[in-house]
Amino acid sequence: MAQIFCIANQKGGVGKTTTTVNLAAGLARIGKRVLMVDLDPQGNATMGSGVDKRALAQTVYDVLLESATVSEAVVWPEKLQEAGCGYAVLGANRDLAGAEVELVAEERRERRLSGALAQVAHDYDFVLIDCPPALSMLTLNGLCAAHGVIVPMQCEYFALEGLSDLVNTIKQVHANLNRDLKLIGLLRVMFDARITLQQQVSDQLKAHFGAKVFDTVIPRNVRLAEAPSYGLPGVVFDASARGSQAFVAFAQEMADRGLDA
Repeated sequence: MAQIFCIANQKGGVGKTTTTVNLAAGLARIGKRVLMVDLDPQGNATMGSGVDKRALAQTVYDVLLESATVSEAVVWPEKLQEAGCGYAVLGANRDLAGAEVELVAEERRERRLSGALAQVAHDYDFVLIDCPPALSMLTLNGLCAAHGVIVPMQCEYFALEGLSDLVNTIKQVHANLNRDLKLIGLLRVMFDARITLQQQVSDQLKAHFGAKVFDTVIPRNVRLAEAPSYGLPGVVFDASARGSQAFVAFAQEMADRGLDA
């Protein structure tokens, strides 16, 4: 049975998509069966997995509107399989922006993704959902489908401000829509130990959230930033880079830890 995780943060530009595709590739590299779901109309996680979003016949949009199943809509990028990091991609493109409006009048509108993933739950070990940076109907579908939330965050002051909002959102969804949902952990990304403020914020996170802060830290790394322009996760683009090695270590930590958070 798949463990389903949302990668979410209501603040933009914190590395959600980078975390999603590299964690997916890292989990695949250590032998896990992985499905990556792109819930952002920008389709960055789709493109970053080596899939041309413009060429997709079916996407997560079709799945949400129940005109296709997950099995019918997923693709397996060849480049990832050749690199030994193959994972399934349920892609997204601009069509997904229309789903917000089209779902408003539908029944079970916030549970469409949950129902679709239940049909393939035995086909994967992990399902990773890349959420847009807002509490929208799309994000709500992700939260209702997930067992837990992984929060990538930079160790900066404003990131702490946004974190309290996200924790409250998780509590509200848990209370009203999805009793299985919980905060799995906080992943420190784009981290530079030379910056005093980042070290201080990191210490505050550990003091407040304790074991909810993942042991793995993702360093600021140029090769991770370059990888999307080649349509690949950093773990595939340059496996020897510090950032890539950190994501493989994080994948192993997730595999060991799972829902026991």
